[in-house]
Amino acid sequence: MAEIIRIKKGLDIPLSGKPSSEVKADNKTTLFAICPDDFPGPVWKAVVKPGDSVAAGDPLLKDKAYGKILLVSPVSGTVTEVKRGERRHIDYISIIKQQDDSNAENRPKASSPEQIRQAMLESGLWAMMRQRPYDIVPDPEVAPRDIFVTSFDSAPLAPEMLDAENTKWLEKGLRALAKLTTGKVFLGVKAGSSISSQAATVYEFEGPHPAGNVGTQIAAIKPVNKGETVWTLDAVTAAKIGKLCEEGKLDFSVSVALTGPLVKNPHIVSTFAGAALSGLLDGQLKSDSDIRIISGNVLTGIKTSKDGFLHYPYRQITVIEEGNHADEFMGWASVSPMKYSVKRSFPAFLRGLSKPFDFDARIKGGHRAMILSGEYDKVFPFDIYPEYLLKAIIAGDIDRMEKLGIYEVAPEDFALPEFVDTSKIELQKIVREGLDNLRKELS
Repeated sequence: MAEIIRIKKGLDIPLSGKPSSEVKADNKTTLFAICPDDFPGPVWKAVVKPGDSVAAGDPLLKDKAYGKILLVSPVSGTVTEVKRGERRHIDYISIIKQQDDSNAENRPKASSPEQIRQAMLESGLWAMMRQRPYDIVPDPEVAPRDIFVTSFDSAPLAPEMLDAENTKWLEKGLRALAKLTTGKVFLGVKAGSSISSQAATVYEFEGPHPAGNVGTQIAAIKPVNKGETVWTLDAVTAAKIGKLCEEGKLDFSVSVALTGPLVKNPHIVSTFAGAALSGLLDGQLKSDSDIRIISGNVLTGIKTSKDGFLHYPYRQITVIEEGNHADEFMGWASVSPMKYSVKRSFPAFLRGLSKPFDFDARIKGGHRAMILSGEYDKVFPFDIYPEYLLKAIIAGDIDRMEKLGIYEVAPEDFALPEFVDTSKIELQKIVREGLDNLRKELS
């Protein structure tokens, strides 16, 4: 029987717009894109040019360091653009779909560790994993101490991660991953889940967000120490690895939840990775002005536009009001029960904080110095002093960063502290820059 771990520190944000279980097929989208910035760590080099024909699973980009890690096309069609930004940085590569296919052509089955590793590198599934430390695509030359897989997402409005198809392949994926480490594969599941495994050690997690974050699960099971490397991924990616190894099929289909208070009918759409948002959101929004479209959840997602694309991990789109034209009676001094506050600054707690609120994108505060008030600790379930770690990162003090647990964390672990922060500091950005600078200094 799986051990139950209770996460006591955290916060479930009651955002309105929860998706129903209804699944609709995406029949409108023909444009798809891969954004290399979604896959941090490697320096990516394009291997295609506009006008090239590609099949699903054909490489679009490869890493410059090894030339082994590939990002591949999710559909068959024609490359329409290699969009570059400053200093020729690749923003995205877009493909217009011209052939109806849900799977790439059959590939060789993989059973040995080397075959599994090679199949993952060539299929683009390797880039779907992350390593700690640094929260980057894993270095193929470094073996992991352990591998951690999470099977649920506890972020605001996040849908169920596993459907029946992925559940069928999950155990095979875990079995393949177990061959890539001399340590263990750990599977985190939601408390009460019926998911079990013979290939992985299963732990049940209950409690508020971030119980579903893999970083929270690592901290509760077996934290990362200096000199150690672990791999992390979600259960959907593990299932796709199982399908690739057992049948030689690479599946690029994804289930995306359209969520948020400005979505007319929040539901789930079946499409492919990197889909253009214009097709997914066509006719789905209550308003087309003063809105913020987020690829992902409101805490860690990427701000984009209706002309943008679905970003990794390809699970959710959230649409909320921007709030630029908000006109509230008495402003910040309002005592409206419809205003949410973690600290009970407004009487909303009297109506119950579990009832949904229509949040918008306003910061609702002023920038100031970091306050050591302990507010981060209430939502940060790590055995780490977050304020001191953040200050060490800002100061560039590597010794203190190491002593304070920099190797254990990723930017998403600081999403809730950023939400409740009185000073309105971009904590996730600080952590991302700190990890990048640390890797640069120690490489």
